[in-house]
Amino acid sequence: MLTMKSVVKRYGNHTALDHLTLSLQKGETLGLLGPNGAGKTTAIRALTGLTGIDAGEILLFGKPLKGNANEIKNKLGVVPQDLALYETLSARDNLEFFGKLYGIKGAELRSRVDEILEILGLSDVAKKAPKKFSGGMKRRLNIGCAIIHKPKLLILDEPTVGIDPQSRNHILNFVSEINNQGTTVLYTSHYMEEIERLCSRVSIMDSGRVIADGSVDELANSVIFEEVTILEVKEPSPTLSDNLKKIQGVKSCETENRVFTITSEPNSQNIARILEISQPYTILGVSAKRPTLEDAFLSLTGKKLRDGGDDV
Repeated sequence: MLTMKSVVKRYGNHTALDHLTLSLQKGETLGLLGPNGAGKTTAIRALTGLTGIDAGEILLFGKPLKGNANEIKNKLGVVPQDLALYETLSARDNLEFFGKLYGIKGAELRSRVDEILEILGLSDVAKKAPKKFSGGMKRRLNIGCAIIHKPKLLILDEPTVGIDPQSRNHILNFVSEINNQGTTVLYTSHYMEEIERLCSRVSIMDSGRVIADGSVDELANSVIFEEVTILEVKEPSPTLSDNLKKIQGVKSCETENRVFTITSEPNSQNIARILEISQPYTILGVSAKRPTLEDAFLSLTGKKLRDGGDDV
């Protein structure tokens, strides 16, 4: 559905895309993650033909973007970070306008507009202008305008920025549903939990290129982490803490009320020894903290997802 081969984009002396290679298969929901400044927005602008590239190749639906832009865009839906709506037109009129741009008209257009208003929970405000909408309602309408023509590939760039939890949940459910119906999705977000919830595969970008790719579990398990064991006992004591710290490979043991958080060096496999030392106490629970996508992201990029300057 989508291939970027060694794509380069420069702005003066700044390289926004540094031989970026990215692919998306039919039916996937691909999460594109990266700290601010990683190049995600530039990649999407290049994919949608809004910015040219200096080197490399972009293929959509098996055809080069260059020379086939009009044909490709008829199969493509884009939800940009910035709202693309006419604030003074009604919700229905916005949807009809974008539908007509794609050649939809008459009864087919009216039926499709009614369907989208219902799906996005906007039927009761169909005659109202977006300037009176909440941020979440505007975001939903923005998505509706992008899918009016039933695109085969939908690109969503930060579609839930600045909206309420109810609207966010509505959008996430909608994206999941259209993917289940066969639409391929490229999704960027600064919310790790959205990527974990929606995406069958994740590509992590940094400094203009993909540095890791795989499922959430594959990425989480691809980096060597310290072992973290959570132990809860009924009657904690300083002696237990001291003994836990003496276990070979243990780097620290933090205590809060009845809970001990024991951090060991990678591959220490200390949980059996921790249980053995804790036997004189009444153990209420023990668990090992599993690595997460957030852990992998931090390890690979050295940054939290929202660190850095403006994205490019």
